[in-house]
Amino acid sequence: MSETPRDPIIRTVPQPADMNGNGDIFGGWVLSQMDIAGGTLASRVAGGRVATVAITAMTFVQPIKVGDLVSIYGEVSKIGRTSITIALETSVQRRLDPTPIQVTHGTFVFVAIDDDGKPRQVST
Repeated sequence: MSETPRDPIIRTVPQPADMNGNGDIFGGWVLSQMDIAGGTLASRVAGGRVATVAITAMTFVQPIKVGDLVSIYGEVSKIGRTSITIALETSVQRRLDPTPIQVTHGTFVFVAIDDDGKPRQVST
């Protein structure tokens, strides 16, 4: 990912209902937030609807805690005929510490789809 300042696609704060039995945030919650962020970016690039077809890489670096400020950043890695690959990174700021901490990163692949859900060419 770029080292230049950037705006997050999503910024949210997980709640106690998002917690697992260890007191950390469920990995599935983080994946869903990343999927939403990636889909938002991919749909902008595709000029319309997209569907997630793969998560080709995913790394959980550190846990997310209830009350952390979660920010998800993304950038387009590759554009194919019908697909868009997005590199996503999640960082947090702990409740009392403004220092960003990278907690996950992954690569998500989306396919541009038409109104019938069929793949279509990416309109760039």
